[in-house]
Amino acid sequence: MQNAGWGWGCAVHGKCPEKQPDSGKAERLQDGLGEGRRRLSHSLRCSLRFYDFLHFSLTPTSPLAAPATAGLGNTCGARDEPRHIRWPRQRGAFRGNWGLEFPGKEAPPETSKGERGHPEGTRAHPAPRFDLGRGREGPGPSPAEPRADGLALALEPAGGAANFLAMVDNLQGDSGRGYYLEMQIGTPPQKLQILVDTGSSNFAVAGAPHPYIDSYFDAERSSTYRPKGFDVTVKYTQGSWTGFVGEDVVTIPKGFNSSFLVNIATIFESENFFLPGIRWNGILGLAYATLAKPSSSLETFFDSLVAQAKIPNIFSMQMCGAGLPVAGSGTNGGSLVLGGIEPTLYKGDIWYTPIKEEWYYQIEILKLEIGGQSLNLDCREYNADKAIVDSGTTLLRLPQKVFDAVVEAVARTSLIPEFSEGFWTGSQLACWTNSETPWSYFPKISIYLRDENSSRSFRITILPQLYIQPMMGAGLNYECYRFGISPSTNALVIGATVMEGFYVVFDRAQKRVGFAASPCAEIAGAPVSEISGPFSTEDIASNCVPALPLNEPVLWIVSYTLMSVCGVILLVLITLLLLPVRCRHHPRDPEVVNDESSLVRHRWK
Repeated sequence: MQNAGWGWGCAVHGKCPEKQPDSGKAERLQDGLGEGRRRLSHSLRCSLRFYDFLHFSLTPTSPLAAPATAGLGNTCGARDEPRHIRWPRQRGAFRGNWGLEFPGKEAPPETSKGERGHPEGTRAHPAPRFDLGRGREGPGPSPAEPRADGLALALEPAGGAANFLAMVDNLQGDSGRGYYLEMQIGTPPQKLQILVDTGSSNFAVAGAPHPYIDSYFDAERSSTYRPKGFDVTVKYTQGSWTGFVGEDVVTIPKGFNSSFLVNIATIFESENFFLPGIRWNGILGLAYATLAKPSSSLETFFDSLVAQAKIPNIFSMQMCGAGLPVAGSGTNGGSLVLGGIEPTLYKGDIWYTPIKEEWYYQIEILKLEIGGQSLNLDCREYNADKAIVDSGTTLLRLPQKVFDAVVEAVARTSLIPEFSEGFWTGSQLACWTNSETPWSYFPKISIYLRDENSSRSFRITILPQLYIQPMMGAGLNYECYRFGISPSTNALVIGATVMEGFYVVFDRAQKRVGFAASPCAEIAGAPVSEISGPFSTEDIASNCVPALPLNEPVLWIVSYTLMSVCGVILLVLITLLLLPVRCRHHPRDPEVVNDESSLVRHRWK
């Protein structure tokens, strides 16, 4: 982490000559053409500053030399002492307020199931009221007939237990602090705010007071709470919690007219899980039971809901924080539709990609493009060790090799030379004066996903408004932004940075994840995301998912453990072979032979 910000000091004191930016460069950038790639607009160069992301003060620092821009010269005037905007060093406050990392992310992996086949066929099954073939190349499919496991049935919840319209706008939050849902737990009901996380599978709530939360679930006050007699510990890449496992009734006020009996962990100990600035006091894991702790035999919240409410095995999510300040004072909101799809929450068609493994929502990425140009990496690099859709992850996280290629491509195609390394790594913010938005200077990023018809793909595209993210309260007259992409050690994670651009469908019944255009992914009426297809996959491998993801920490641990055991056994055998024959056959003193030593001796033989 870098502790010193840098930039052009003329921006601080307003000594840049008056000059308007070239308005045509933004358009040329999006097309990947023009001189704009090689020349920085004068006004942008003179207004850009970088600030350290980890500290907060307004103490002037010593002057820094201003770098000259090739071909433009240094016309900003003499440098004065810049002011550095710094955030609190205290780790928890930084992570909680600004959301660089979120609990629930890249949890320790479980052993995955064997890969199953995926059906080929027609592509999308949107709501029957829409033209299924509209906006596509080639013929579209016929409307789906209602069936027990199909999407058409998901639009009509059985028994009147669910009201999808009532679920619209039932989420609060933003990408920095997560999106959370109101629940009422126990008898009498206790109201809590629960983080929605598609990257884990346990349902857990605070079971004791904590300095960073305003309420918790008091199990002793609930007449319907029943303990199960064991604890559970869940560890994440950063953060962990331990709780008592029990069961109680839960009500979701927006959308359901009845209560449900579910397994629930009451957290009594945690580390870096509840953070300053959060507004939730529990977590709802919506991934598959394979990830549930302590084992997959513990029925998950959503499995219980499907069984008791008689709803289809599907849910969908809209996150409405596109282009809004991260961790702002307000709540941006969104919608979680449990049991189906709400047609008012999306536009056009839903494009589906198969779920490769039922643990996380693992999908298959085929390629990435920056400004319309492919990164030209082996498609297995995008899926090492897995590619998942995770609402609890703040950013778009990429395997290190992919991340490095993306940073290089974005820096090359943007109009900003000599960009601060700290901006890409997340330790610094990029700030502009005079409320200038930098989005027109950055390229689009496209992700290609394999279609249900494996010979085809479709493309989801995010504009800079989604990955160059404004930060609230950066200071004074500056508009500051962070890079909404970060490196990952063991997965490509499609987190809130991307999900805020789309309506995302988790169709567990048909083992697929769907993406559609979201009406709330707009700024001033202009969409900040795109979806298109189909495209041929002739030039892409038939399977881009590694057969054995040995980069998973758990699998590495198992591998090393087995090798260690084999090494010990081999050492013992060699030792026995080298012992003199008379020693191996000499009768032992009965006084030193006991059950334990005999057991060990016979086990090794």
